[in-house]
Amino acid sequence: MQKPIRILLQTTIPTTEDDWNIQRFSMLQGYLASLQDKAGNPLFQVAARDRNSDADDPILSNLDSSDFDELWLFAVDIGGGLTEKEVGAIARFRQRGGGMLVARDHQDLGSCLCDLDDIGSANYFHSKNEDPDESRRCIDDPYTTNISWPNYHSGSNGDYQIITPTKPVHELLHKVGASGEAIEFFPAHPHEGGVGVPSNAENARVIATGKSKISDRSFNLAVVFESTEDVKGRAVTESTFHHFADYNWDVEKGCPSFVEESPGNGMKNEPRALENIKTYVRNLALWLARKTDGEIL
Repeated sequence: MQKPIRILLQTTIPTTEDDWNIQRFSMLQGYLASLQDKAGNPLFQVAARDRNSDADDPILSNLDSSDFDELWLFAVDIGGGLTEKEVGAIARFRQRGGGMLVARDHQDLGSCLCDLDDIGSANYFHSKNEDPDESRRCIDDPYTTNISWPNYHSGSNGDYQIITPTKPVHELLHKVGASGEAIEFFPAHPHEGGVGVPSNAENARVIATGKSKISDRSFNLAVVFESTEDVKGRAVTESTFHHFADYNWDVEKGCPSFVEESPGNGMKNEPRALENIKTYVRNLALWLARKTDGEIL
């Protein structure tokens, strides 16, 4: 029997009830924990936690010496979400082969990611590491006026967006058992952040784009980093953590009180949308661990 792949789901804030704490990603945790191989053994062993310290977090700051295979880091802070020691441990974790997913949101939310070398360079914020394309340094979502760029409006929370895979279609976007078919839908969000390929990253590429419902402008949804000789761990960075949040999979799960926008019901009315994001999550968890479906016996 193969050992389960160990995944850490982690936020960059201490547990705060009225915020995007780790409990707001419970559907993601439950889905990953439910997946099994053909013999009925669990594919993944999942731990989910918030920070437990404003100083060095005991898990993150020693991640490189842990037995986790993957870190899924939801950067939900408004500043200072990672310490210098944690950044160093995360870098060593990837160097030794640990897979990593990072996801932020609009404007400067989650800008602590800028400290993460190549991954940081792939995340564009309002006041740190601005988008190199100056024409994109402008407001896209005009409705939530207290949020500035980058804030691409892909739809209401609770709705889905139609994505465009880049060619060739990356294996992360392959539907299970559907030869040649690609995932079509991601959860939508009124103000997604900006991601792109760093100018010096030959091992990175955009795998999917979305389109603003306001400006009709396309924007990047996810950037992947293949392993290199120096950094053995694969990585993916997403334009928003809302691709994985309970509220964006099922609005009845609720949201923090500061969320002002009215939700939609597209995910509820289109079952394929939830199936698509779950397929993507499964693909992510295997790919980051350098596994394929052919290895799942």
